[in-house]
Amino acid sequence: KRQLDVLDRQLAENDYIAGDEYTIADMATYPWYGALVLGRLYDAADFLDVQSYRHVIRWASEIDERPAVKRGRRVNRVWGDEDKQMAERHSAEDFK
Repeated sequence: KRQLDVLDRQLAENDYIAGDEYTIADMATYPWYGALVLGRLYDAADFLDVQSYRHVIRWASEIDERPAVKRGRRVNRVWGDEDKQMAERHSAEDFK
C-alpha cells in the first residue's frame, strides 16, 4: 500500500512516472503495478484496495492502450483467447 500511495501521489502531479513523457520508468513499472491495478495479478487487489489509487489506475489504463504494449502482452502467451496468444515470435509479420 505504501508503494501504491507513493506512485499515486507522483502520478497526481505528472502524466507519467518521470514527468510529462512516457519513459523507461513507465515501461519498467507498468508490468507489475499496471497488472495489479487492472486486476491481472493475484487476488491482492481487494486487500490492497487498488481502486482507491485513481491516478495509478488512470496511468495504467492509458499505458495499457498503447499499441506496443498490446503487442508485447501477446508475445510468449499460450493461454486465454486465441487472438491474444503468440507462442513464438520471429518477425513483425507474426503480429498480422
